[in-house]
Amino acid sequence: MSGPDDSAARPDSAELPALLAARRRKLEALREAGVDPFPHAFEGVTAIGQVRAEFADLAAGAETDRRARVAGRLAASRPAGKMAFLDLVDRSGRLQLQARVDDLGREDYERLVSLDLGDLIGADGTIFATKRGELTLRVERFQLLAKSLRPPPEKYHGLRDVETRYRQRELDLMANDETRALFLMRAKAMTAIRRFLDEHGFVEVETPVLQPLYGGALARPFVTHYNALDRDFYLRIATELYLKRLIVGGLERVYELGKDFRNEGLSSKHNPEFTMLEFYEAYADYRDIARRCEQLVDHVARAVGYEGELSFAPPWQRRTVREAILEHTGVDILANRTRDELAAAMREHELEVPEHDTWAQLVDLELISKHVEPHLEQPTFLFDYPVELSPFAKRHREHEGLVERFEAFCNGVEIANAFTELNDPDDQRARFEEQRAEARAGDEETQPFDESFIRALEYGMPPTGGIGIGVDRLVMVLTGARSIREVVLFPAMRG
Repeated sequence: MSGPDDSAARPDSAELPALLAARRRKLEALREAGVDPFPHAFEGVTAIGQVRAEFADLAAGAETDRRARVAGRLAASRPAGKMAFLDLVDRSGRLQLQARVDDLGREDYERLVSLDLGDLIGADGTIFATKRGELTLRVERFQLLAKSLRPPPEKYHGLRDVETRYRQRELDLMANDETRALFLMRAKAMTAIRRFLDEHGFVEVETPVLQPLYGGALARPFVTHYNALDRDFYLRIATELYLKRLIVGGLERVYELGKDFRNEGLSSKHNPEFTMLEFYEAYADYRDIARRCEQLVDHVARAVGYEGELSFAPPWQRRTVREAILEHTGVDILANRTRDELAAAMREHELEVPEHDTWAQLVDLELISKHVEPHLEQPTFLFDYPVELSPFAKRHREHEGLVERFEAFCNGVEIANAFTELNDPDDQRARFEEQRAEARAGDEETQPFDESFIRALEYGMPPTGGIGIGVDRLVMVLTGARSIREVVLFPAMRG
C-alpha cells in the first residue's frame, strides 16, 4: 500500500477523482487482506479529553504502565523509518499516537502508517510523555473502524468556505475546532435551560408540531396535508396556545423547548425552522417573568462559561417602548396614535415611512427594529407595548392603549418576548375579531380565530405570565456569532 493521502484536497479540487479512486483501491486491498474496513463496534473507548485530563500533570519524558483505549479520526501521520507519530481526534480533543515496528510487527505497522487521513481507527496502548512534554499513546494494537472514501477538508487552514460549511456541516465539524466547541456550548446551554426550569418547579411538556390551526404569533405558517384526515395542517409557529391550555388544566408551571416554523425570509437573525423556549407561570405577571428571564439567562451564561463583554447578572436595564423610541428618534408614539399622525411625525424627523405599513408596523418594523434595537447592547428589557402589537397580552393596568408586554434585547438582537397573559375570554374574542378583520384586509401575518382556545379560557385561566425565548439567538449572543446560520447545525439554504 502507498503512504497516507495527506493532500487533504477540498471537495472541488481537480485532483478529487484521482484521490477517490486511490482510496477505493485501498479499500479493496484491505478486504483482500482479510481486514474488515467497517466493523460493527469498538467497545470500552475513553474520550481523549478524559485521557488528557487524567494525565495533565505527567512530566516531560515520563513513562507509565497505565493503559488507555481511544478512538477517533486520523488527522495527521508522520512516519519516519521504523517509527511514526499520528494524531487522533475525537470530539473532546486531540491525542498523539506513537507507532513502532517493534511493538506492532512490520505488517501491522505498515498497515497503520498507510491509512489515509480521515480514516477512523481505535487504538490500545500505554501512556507516556515525550521529551517535549507531548502526551502520547504508544500503540500496541489498533483496528480500522471505518475507511474514509473521501479526503477530509484541507488540514492546515480548516474549512473556510461558508457555503460548504453550512451545507456540509459534517465537514465543518471535522475541520474546525471552533465549530465543534460552539455546538458543544449550545448543547450545554440547552441542558442548563432545562436544569434551571426543572429546579424552579416547571414541568417540561410536548405539544403538537402539526396543528389543525396555527397560532400564538403573527407569522405565515408552512402548510401540509394530512392524507388520513384529508385536511390541511400547519407546522406550528408557536407553542403558546397549547401551553396556556395546560395552565387552564392546572399544571401551573410548564415549559416546552422545541422547534417552531415560520414561512418567512432568510436573514442573519431569521431561519424558518428555529428552536424556541416558552414557559408559563400561573399567578405571575410580566414583571415576575422579567426577573425569571434574567435569572435564567444569567444561569445559562455561567453554565456555558461565557466570558464576553456583556453582563447578564440581574438586574438588567429596563426602559419603556415609548422612552426608547423617543430617545433614539424623537418621535412620541403615544402622542401620535393614528397612522397619519405617526407618519407625519416620522417625516418631521427625517425617518423613512413605507407607504403601505400600518401604524403598528411603523412602530415595530421601522422605529423599534431599525432605530432602537441596534443600540441595545447590554441586556435590556423594553416594557409596555401598544395594544396593536400584542394580540395575546393583557391590557396595561395603568395606561390606556398599552399592554403588559416586554421584549428582551442583547447585543442588538431581540432574544425574548413576554406578556402578562390575556385571560379574559371576551377580550380575547374581540382581539381575534380584530385580527380576522386585518386578515380580510390583506395582512397575511395575522392570528386566525381559535374558538377552542377561547373555550378553554372560558373555564378560567389564573393570572399568568409567559415568555418565548429564541434559543438560536441566545446562543448567537453567548458565542458572538454574527449569523443565526452559525449556530444552527443545518440551516435553511437557497437552492
